[in-house]
Amino acid sequence: MARVYISIGSNIDRYRHVTAALDALQQWFGELVISPVYESESVGFDGSDFLNLVVGVETDLPVGELSARFKQLERENGRKRDAPKFSPRTLDLDILTWGSVTGVTDGVELPRAEILKNAFVLRPLADIAPDEVHPVCGKRYESLWQAYSTDQKLWPVDFTWQGRRISQAVG
Repeated sequence: MARVYISIGSNIDRYRHVTAALDALQQWFGELVISPVYESESVGFDGSDFLNLVVGVETDLPVGELSARFKQLERENGRKRDAPKFSPRTLDLDILTWGSVTGVTDGVELPRAEILKNAFVLRPLADIAPDEVHPVCGKRYESLWQAYSTDQKLWPVDFTWQGRRISQAVG
């Protein structure tokens, strides 16, 4: 079994699509480790704000099968694969890490480069796996987040899933 971290993002009908992703992940994997849900500005294009979070699961499914399941779930939620890379999306699921695997596996680059580049990936990952170590740079996610310095803004939002408060807005 490998510990896998998955990023979830949506900026179209955000709460519905994030809920659909969590429901599917729970059905496939059982217990989920869920970060707070953050709202962030679009990065790379002009668009509505995103909801982002990271989920941890235990699985023995290979990377390629996980990736195929995620693409199917995205399609079922209205994601258009022929849309430009930087554009609004109903649902975006990405494998961030699969255990300590590095390099290209089944066409997926591991760990995902966005971990070190985007606050909306690193912050929620640091929230649920602060003491785990990035498999390439060897630093703890909490340390990486503390050292992170770009002008990307994100803020926690109220989010309830299955009657459980996942996150709460500050203020």
